[in-house]
Amino acid sequence: MDRGVRKWSTMAGTTSEDPRRAAARAAAGYRALGRTSADQFDLADGADLGRVSIVHGANADVIWFDAAGEEVVSLCHFSPSIDPRPVAGDWVAVSDDRIETVLARRSALQRVNQRTHALQVLAANVDLVLLVIPIDRAPNIHMLERYAVMARDSGAPPIIVLTKADESESVEAAVATVHAAVPDVEVLTTSSRSGVGIEHLRQLLGSGVTAVMLGASGAGKTSLLNALENRQEHTRTLGRGGGRHATTTRKLYRLSSGGVLLDIPGIRLANLRVEPDHLDETFTEIDEAAAQCHFRDCAHRADEGCAVLAAVAAGTIDPQRFANWQRIRDEASRLSRDRHPANRRAARPAPREDGTEGRA
Repeated sequence: MDRGVRKWSTMAGTTSEDPRRAAARAAAGYRALGRTSADQFDLADGADLGRVSIVHGANADVIWFDAAGEEVVSLCHFSPSIDPRPVAGDWVAVSDDRIETVLARRSALQRVNQRTHALQVLAANVDLVLLVIPIDRAPNIHMLERYAVMARDSGAPPIIVLTKADESESVEAAVATVHAAVPDVEVLTTSSRSGVGIEHLRQLLGSGVTAVMLGASGAGKTSLLNALENRQEHTRTLGRGGGRHATTTRKLYRLSSGGVLLDIPGIRLANLRVEPDHLDETFTEIDEAAAQCHFRDCAHRADEGCAVLAAVAAGTIDPQRFANWQRIRDEASRLSRDRHPANRRAARPAPREDGTEGRA
């Protein structure tokens, strides 16, 4: 998957080549790396533009182009004052093997950190979110709905990629179930073994497109990457505890199709950062019914004149869809309250007489 000249280097570079030709080659390289017309960056004098490939603690591999227009990969450390911290997919300003600034993100895939309740960016500057759902078993619709909300919240459109089609007893039934759950999102059926759907996916991941794969552990993300690149690699290693899945960190891959693919570790039912509009886009039928409620602030629980509850009772809104919508909305509201500094202070254990914190 590597392209161009790959070398470890400092940020300095000299060339006797026509600088216009070198600049054009570098510009083409940045476009292939995923830079779009929306990415307008102001760099300080002496700084180079780079894209984070993978983060190692307080360091990161950064792909950039030198004065000759040649691609370089450098291990860069973070500036002590850097904020926000870089993640895979970030565009950054680099100087002397140091990341000075994280440049404006046009999109960001985020979730809520379960321990700190702070927002955690998983991947940056993506154009497409691939919701990877295996169908060798019944599709996990609750997870799919959450992923669809999470994708829309990132600012990038989602596409559902059904994997392991060769192991499904009824592909058509699985596709119909998924379509019913997220009706306005494209669904692509694939098999890493037989190659079904792989060429279509390659076409979606053409030059300049940055995509991220979002799915649970064991969904087939690494196998999908292997199939896209026609390579044969183990997708897990075995130990006494059983399978250990291959993806353990967020990493940017260059694809032979011309695009860029961010692979992130499998996540469980995510703690979501949910904007109301993005929840409405996933559950459009509930949003449309809510517009007919008697009260504008209807909570859709036991409110008088609730058109949503009436639609559930009439069968025009699926009761399970409504229950999933309630669960996501309520969890998002709780997490939003937990993230508020005043609420977090109030939730701390009361101090003991000896000055330590503990329960009263």
